[in-house]
Amino acid sequence: MNEFVEIFSSSDPENVSTAVRLLLMFTVLSLAPGILILMTSFTRILIVLSFVRTSLATQQMPPNQVLIGIALFLTFFIMAPTLQEVNNEALQPLFNEEITLDEAYEEAAAPMKEFMAKHTRQKDLALFMNYAQMERPEAIQDIPMTTLVPAFAISELKTAFQMGFMIFVPFLVIDMAVASVLMSMGMMMLPPVMISLPFKILLFVLVDGWYLITHSLLEGF
Repeated sequence: MNEFVEIFSSSDPENVSTAVRLLLMFTVLSLAPGILILMTSFTRILIVLSFVRTSLATQQMPPNQVLIGIALFLTFFIMAPTLQEVNNEALQPLFNEEITLDEAYEEAAAPMKEFMAKHTRQKDLALFMNYAQMERPEAIQDIPMTTLVPAFAISELKTAFQMGFMIFVPFLVIDMAVASVLMSMGMMMLPPVMISLPFKILLFVLVDGWYLITHSLLEGF
């Protein structure tokens, strides 16, 4: 513990550099959940996968842990070029003491802003800019994070729900067809969901549903 305190209290350049690294690591770890949810593709992917499970009516199959794991690794795959640019332009120069902490923040924010702005609707961005009474920015880098992040989040929510609606439609048709057949046969006490579930799973497997969903998510980014 004393050694840990000495690192932050020492004026030696090497110790100061170590202290900055530790402080930066703790900051990133504390903000990691918010960064992951609101500044990456994670939200859209997880919501779409949840819609798939709901539309199939398979209760807890796949389990939440599986959906979150898939969403997490798809997010890392999609965000890899952006995160690599952040590492090359901000983290490595900071660790090598080539730039200051403020400069590192600006360099790290640039690729993240470009990614979020690319997938943010102008209407959502204008909502927060008008509320803050901001002037029209000349470039993406002029948009503050406090404005871009919530605009990106609600844009992702709308896109995810649009994809979820398209996923629901074919399975809803199956439910309606099965319910109509059961009513015509007088089997009104038999739950239509129980009968339609195997047909929905069969349809999903035949069209290679997981491939189509993943393909659509990747193409969306």
